[in-house]
Amino acid sequence: MTEAPTAALGAAPGPLRQRQPHPDAQAPLAFGAHAREALANANLQRALHHVKEGFQDKRLAAMDRLPEFDALRDAARDIKDHVLAHLDIYLERFATAVEARGGHVHWARDAAEARAMVLDICRRENARTVTKGKSMVAEEIGLNPFLEENGIEPVETDLGEYIVQLRGETPSHIIAPAIHVVKEEIADAFRREHEGLAPERDLTDRRALLDEARVVLRRRYFQADVGITGANFLVAETGSGVIVTNEGNGDMTRTLPRVHVALATIEKIVPTLDDLAVLLRVLARSATGQDFSTYTTVYTGARRPDDPDGPEAFHVVLLDNGRSALLGGELREVLRCIRCGACMNHCPVYQRVGGHAYGWVYPGPIGAIMTPALTAIATSHPLPNASTLCGRCEEVCPVRIPLPKLLRYWRTEAAAAGLPPLAERLGLTLWAWLARRPALYRLAVRQIARRLKARAGDRGALRRLPLMGGWAGHWLQGRDLPAPQGRSFMDQWRAQKKGTRL
Repeated sequence: MTEAPTAALGAAPGPLRQRQPHPDAQAPLAFGAHAREALANANLQRALHHVKEGFQDKRLAAMDRLPEFDALRDAARDIKDHVLAHLDIYLERFATAVEARGGHVHWARDAAEARAMVLDICRRENARTVTKGKSMVAEEIGLNPFLEENGIEPVETDLGEYIVQLRGETPSHIIAPAIHVVKEEIADAFRREHEGLAPERDLTDRRALLDEARVVLRRRYFQADVGITGANFLVAETGSGVIVTNEGNGDMTRTLPRVHVALATIEKIVPTLDDLAVLLRVLARSATGQDFSTYTTVYTGARRPDDPDGPEAFHVVLLDNGRSALLGGELREVLRCIRCGACMNHCPVYQRVGGHAYGWVYPGPIGAIMTPALTAIATSHPLPNASTLCGRCEEVCPVRIPLPKLLRYWRTEAAAAGLPPLAERLGLTLWAWLARRPALYRLAVRQIARRLKARAGDRGALRRLPLMGGWAGHWLQGRDLPAPQGRSFMDQWRAQKKGTRL
């Protein structure tokens, strides 16, 4: 790395802000209110404008360069399904391989156990500062606030994670944590938190921001006693972990401190290095549109006697946190997820409201399925409804998770539990009653269409709907509703069957 000429060598970071913890998983998630705030946030809307150019277009270009991409998606799906069917065998094989190379494997049933295991390792090493690579599992268990409560300072080293840590926020995207922040807001955070630098320094250029963060974070790497990373994959046959980054921070977090802790969930296992190669080929292309990420590191154990560098000790904390309960149920396919973020990059809802509107760790379509599974549908039932069910998420998923089907599963569960608002339940009950009576249903549709058409008049569109001022009123604030024209779908279908002209 090269140091920035704009950053004084004597500069020091101020004390990092305590990261705002994710809301209590037992508290109701107010997606609607958060979404309205997001739509009114001009900076957020400006930041989200880059999603198409930054992710969608690059993914398409990457697919064009690899004709066998869809075949690789099938292979990746099959590998994940095989692992899930034999997860106990591969987890034991991985643990045996890690321990054979002097590593330590810790089995955590839930978030509290995982936090306690990491804290115990840190205390045994007398750690006061830990560096962290990007880890959504650490977010899931609330690791940063827990370490801070226990007198240990966590320092995020992924640039996006570092920015949201300075701002006291949580990530809003699983691979681009600070996607909701514009350049000017980053500059404000650096001026506020980086002490000892000239206040008048120029931070209008992205390169200047990057260089300043690099200088500040380099010192933090050498101060840390323990490095904590996530793991994109764990290889059962060798006991290896895999870190995929574009900044190299994961490698420095793993190799510079005396102790490395890898924090991963149980479904991250892959059987062999050959299987890993298949998954890596679809991961970066789906995530950032790269053929491969800039840094892809496969590491095995702690430093050996002849190694020039590396940690003296290596620990893996394997977290279940409800995932084994998903293996035998309707949501099993969600465990195929390799955390590429493609579903949220292509979701029309996420692109308008960003990740914080979802209210918990995992945003977007995958979050709308994972959050009820890891918390409770009673508190998170608005999330499965935060989707148009357009199917784009399933189309781009590199492991072919049927996300719309799983979203419908949660909607059904919520309806069965009586969780949707009373008006919505009454409306669906009335619709179901009518749908079971085709003649009456057709009569009702014709009458409603006729009245709406008459109400629209010559304009041909409606600005308000009678008796539906609530949700329809919000929808009509930004658009008109075209009045029904011609025959209904059922009338046209019946006419076609009879061979008559439409």
